Amino acid sequence: MDDIMKLCDQVREISYAIHVYHGNGYLEKVYENALVQRLRKAGFRIKQQHPITILDEDGAVIGEYFADVVVNDVLLIELKACKTLANEHKAQVLHYLKATAIEHGLLINFGSYRFEIEKFIQTQRLPVR
Repeated sequence: MDDIMKLCDQVREISYAIHVYHGNGYLEKVYENALVQRLRKAGFRIKQQHPITILDEDGAVIGEYFADVVVNDVLLIELKACKTLANEHKAQVLHYLKATAIEHGLLINFGSYRFEIEKFIQTQRLPVR
């Protein structure tokens, strides 16, 4: 657990530095590219626009989405460049975590004057029988 918290702290610090340097006002893709570039420079394994397949209960593919960034296969990051974070953004992260079985996620908003970041933990629960 200490490793993931340290990783989250490092991502938060890098993200904040990007926000300070670039400010708000760019499209999401600019912040995504900046974050990926800086995380790679820091030595992390990065998957950018990582595909997420959504399955129905019978295993049928019913959709596909893309996670903005996955770090070291253990941390999913969803980026926004909007005025403020909404409940829909939070639900999106939780669904991505569920679909990927990744336990930890960050939601980062670069679009506000104030830097916004939220951490999510999704534990996979087995159905009760």
